[in-house]
Amino acid sequence: MPPAPAEPIPRWRAALQLLARLHALGPFVGLVLLCIAGAMLNENFATADNAMNVLTRTAFIGIIAVGMCFVIISGGIDLSVGSMAALIAGSMILLMNRLAPQLGSPVLVVALGMVFAVVLGALFGLGHGLLITKGRIEPFIVTLGTLGIFRAYLTYFSDGGAITLDMELSDAYSPVYYGSVLGIAIPIWIFIAVALLGGLILNRTAYGRYVQAIGSNEQVARYAAVDVDRVKVLTYMLLGVCVGVATVLYVPRLGSASPTTGLLWELEAIAAVIVGGTALKGGAGSVTGTVVGAVLLSVISNILNLTSLISVYLNAAVQGFAIVLVAFLQRGRR
Repeated sequence: MPPAPAEPIPRWRAALQLLARLHALGPFVGLVLLCIAGAMLNENFATADNAMNVLTRTAFIGIIAVGMCFVIISGGIDLSVGSMAALIAGSMILLMNRLAPQLGSPVLVVALGMVFAVVLGALFGLGHGLLITKGRIEPFIVTLGTLGIFRAYLTYFSDGGAITLDMELSDAYSPVYYGSVLGIAIPIWIFIAVALLGGLILNRTAYGRYVQAIGSNEQVARYAAVDVDRVKVLTYMLLGVCVGVATVLYVPRLGSASPTTGLLWELEAIAAVIVGGTALKGGAGSVTGTVVGAVLLSVISNILNLTSLISVYLNAAVQGFAIVLVAFLQRGRR
C-alpha cells in the first residue's frame, strides 16, 4: 500500500516560519546596512586595519556576551560583569607582581595569573548561582549587590588609584593582546573559539536544551526532572569563566587595573545579547545572534568615532537606546 501523501503546511504556519527566519536575520541585516553606511560616510571605515581594530575591541565584550547569552536565555541577568572583570584584573596583577620575585620566570608567572583569573571568575559565578538558587534571591538583586562589592574591593586594594603590572611581566604578557596569528589578532581568535564552543554547548548538548527549557518555563522544567538549581549554578559559572577569559585578554592592553576598569561592560554585554535577538524574558536566543549584536554595537561606536555625527561621550546612550528599543519590539514575545 503506497504511503499517504504528506499534508501541506497551512499558509498561516508557513507565514509564521518565514517571519521567524526574517526575525533571526534582523541583526545580520542591520550589521550589513551599518557597514555600507559606514563605508559611505568615511573612506577609512572599509579598511582591513579598521576591521581588525573593531573586532579586537569587540572581543572582550563579545566573550562576556556569550556567557551572558546563556544567563539571559535561562531567565536570569547579571549586572556585575564589569565590576567582576575589574576585581579579577586587579587581583590577577597583584598575584603576578607578588609571584614574580619568587618564581623568576615571567612566562610561568603570567600563565599562573591567567589560570587564576579564570578560576576566580568561576568562583564568583558559583557564588552568584548559589545565592540565586539556594538563597532564593532574585538575580537582579544579587548581581546589583555584587556590582558594588566587587568595585569597592578593587578601589580598596588600589587605594583609589591604579594597580600596575611589573614592567618585565608586562613585556612577557603583551603578545597575548598585541600578538597575531595569520594576520589576525589573538583576542579575535579567542573570541571565535569561545563563540563556536558556546554555540555548540547551547545547541548540541543536553545542558543547552535545559537552559532554554528553564527560560521558557521553569516550573515545567522541574516537572520534567531537570535539575534547575544545578543548571542555573553552572550557567552563572560559565558567565564567570567568560569574564575571566575576557579579563585575561584585556589586562595586557593597558597593564593596569583601576576603579574605572570594566565600567559599563554590563550594559554593553546585555545590549549585545538583546540586540542579537535573545528574548529578554528568556527561553529563546542564539550565540550567533549575540556575536552579531556585539560586532554591530562596536561598528556603531566606530562609525560615531570616525564621522563625529554625535559626541563619543554618547556611545553608552546609543547602547541604552538600543536595549530599550529592542525590548519594546520584543514586548509580548515569549
